[in-house]
Amino acid sequence: MFGKVAADVLGLSDVGAVIKPADYNKVDADDYIMHEDNEKIYFLIKSKADEYCFTNIGLVHVDGANAVSKKRMLRRFNYVTNRVSNVYLETAGTVDLDVEIKFTLGSETYSIDVHKKHLEELKDLYKALLKIAEMQRENEMYLGYAQQSLEMSANSIKNITKTQIDLSAEFEKVNAYAFDWLKKSSDEYRVKDFGSVYEKYINN
Repeated sequence: MFGKVAADVLGLSDVGAVIKPADYNKVDADDYIMHEDNEKIYFLIKSKADEYCFTNIGLVHVDGANAVSKKRMLRRFNYVTNRVSNVYLETAGTVDLDVEIKFTLGSETYSIDVHKKHLEELKDLYKALLKIAEMQRENEMYLGYAQQSLEMSANSIKNITKTQIDLSAEFEKVNAYAFDWLKKSSDEYRVKDFGSVYEKYINN
């Protein structure tokens, strides 16, 4: 335990700090934000080796191999293709100097140590990620309902005989309707931008 405390005091540990909005332009992650497409940073954690940049579109992780290497691996996980799940916040004990936020994004699991002085700010991020996870789960369910509804409608017209319709013309109509239905459902339930969630929960 003494070694860990000494490392924190000397600034040798990899405990993260929450960066204020005024300093977003000073971090590496800002260079990779799609500002041209209205992507916006809402929360940013920086440690000696890594940056975890939460935007309305997804997570941009500037992944450092270690604290002394200058090499960085840029990893991006957009919410539209990566579900948020298993969101946890672990607060500090009596002698702990850090708190921890944990979550899964797509197939990646993150556990980020942050200095305990940032606990109140981290609570806001926790709530935002929890809400995004809930919305994604519900939207996935609704999209499934929409697809089932279309399949049920398609099955209900199978008994129409060939003499009753012009098959070629009807197929074209049904195909166009099905495409429009699925696209509309996808646009509604596969959310790309969660800016409204961050605006509600993040207090900068």
